[in-house]
Amino acid sequence: MLRMLKPLDRYVLAEWVKIFAGTALGFPLLVIVIDLTEKLDKYLNRNLPPQDIALAYLYGIPDTMFLVMPAAVLFATVFSVGSFTRHSEITAAKASGISFYRFIRPMAGGALLATLAGLAIGALSPYTNARRVELLKERQFTNRSTRFNFTYASEGGRVYTVGGADVEQRALNEVVLERKGKNATYPTYFVSARSGKYDPIRQRWTLHNGVLHLLPTDSMNITVAFDSLRDRRMTEAPKALMASSKVPDEMTFAELGAFIDALERSGSDVGALKVGRMLKIAIPATCLIIMLFGAPLATSTQRGGTAFGVGISLGTTVIFLMLVQLTQAIGSKGLVPPNLAAWLPGIVFGTVGVVLLARVRT
Repeated sequence: MLRMLKPLDRYVLAEWVKIFAGTALGFPLLVIVIDLTEKLDKYLNRNLPPQDIALAYLYGIPDTMFLVMPAAVLFATVFSVGSFTRHSEITAAKASGISFYRFIRPMAGGALLATLAGLAIGALSPYTNARRVELLKERQFTNRSTRFNFTYASEGGRVYTVGGADVEQRALNEVVLERKGKNATYPTYFVSARSGKYDPIRQRWTLHNGVLHLLPTDSMNITVAFDSLRDRRMTEAPKALMASSKVPDEMTFAELGAFIDALERSGSDVGALKVGRMLKIAIPATCLIIMLFGAPLATSTQRGGTAFGVGISLGTTVIFLMLVQLTQAIGSKGLVPPNLAAWLPGIVFGTVGVVLLARVRT
């Protein structure tokens, strides 16, 4: 693919990629060192084997890379454009009839690839996060024997809404089980039951006195009442239901959507979860936006040198992360629609980027 590019494009893209790769890999390693230094004593007190600790941090890399991807794009853009500016390479290109917009086109291609990589990493990170939590034994089971009015996210996008659970009696009250389907061969279904009983020998639940709603299509609802029903996938032991279920970082985009729908039907506030779900797409998309913002901004680093470039990159990264936190807060409070709140940092940086690009001497 690189052979299809012109020599100038290959040169610009190669310089950009070197800085991007170093930043995208360097930031997670820095986070690992800081976090491990702070928490090593806690992990050793849990008698965790060193190999499990090391493997857990390895599984944590995708999640960190997902968050720092826009910062890596920004650093690569600012430092590469700054270097080209200081060495008069952009000036030479302009003298040859190549505009600034044409000069940075390979960087835009690199940022687009970073966006696609971010989406792929974002799809992978829920699984690695779950494995990391398992290795570090972060999910603590409580000593409670009863729990009331809770929602539990199970595997495969299944969500349980439970009125009451009793470990000693191995019983559930007022159970609603939901699974979001895809088509007629993998349909959506809802199960509502008055009670449930756990069989410790067969390790499964039997639900009693309820109704099954099967939805092969949006216009079809097959309803079946039952005295008892066994779901072979409902295998969580009563004690497991006392623990916190998967957190949003351990859910895929689709799983989190099903979880949000279930919580909404139970009357819970899901604003923060909706913002977090949309950020799974908005953060990777910001890679391209922030490249368009950083390229014209970096032309001002000619006199400031490397230190100025570091300052611009770090300052912009801090502002971006602050905006993400701010929009999460206002989105969760309902001040703006949650999905819009997730895109606000990108909208702000995109608007400023368009203005800066329009003012660049081409």
